[in-house]
Amino acid sequence: MSNTAMVKKYRNDFLREVEEKVEEGDWVRMCMQCGVCAGSCPLGDAWEHPPQEIFMMIRAGKREEVLGSDSMWMCTSCYNCIVRCPRELPITHIMHGLANYAHRLGLAPKANPTRRFAKIFWDNIATSGRVNELKLSLGLYFMDGFGNGIKKALAMKDVGLGLLKTGRLDPMGLFKAGGIKDKSGLQKALKKAREIEDTRKGY
Repeated sequence: MSNTAMVKKYRNDFLREVEEKVEEGDWVRMCMQCGVCAGSCPLGDAWEHPPQEIFMMIRAGKREEVLGSDSMWMCTSCYNCIVRCPRELPITHIMHGLANYAHRLGLAPKANPTRRFAKIFWDNIATSGRVNELKLSLGLYFMDGFGNGIKKALAMKDVGLGLLKTGRLDPMGLFKAGGIKDKSGLQKALKKAREIEDTRKGY
């Protein structure tokens, strides 16, 4: 097989992979590279690769660069891009779909703070069905180690004391079981959802 044929096959393979295994991935080929999505994004200047560039990279077969990028994790779900896209592409859903796919493949950037927050939040809520705000806060404070967590806590002590005084922070929340009544039912539902997704996407 010639180099040209190999490159062409590689490109087609990654686009096909995204179309088959990423949420709303079959819309990627519809992007006309106008850049309205990047111009509409409140974090547009912070993106490593804006959405239209990610879509072009997918069509160019740059699998490692796309799935290892921080870009998809920058999406805040404001939906400005979807509202303003002249072709009405579900850009927000594609970004989250790519992030989830990269995570499941173990290719997502491990140091990305948004990805780390998403994992801490999911682990928190998936355990009991409700978010324990104190546990979530502690997880975020100490995700960079005990020393850094203490520094962050000291820097935010005035805010914390203010929350305590107004009753917005419950220090005993850490010791409360909380959550929904049927936690085992929740776990069964989550397990079934993963099985359905794995089957549907062929992971």
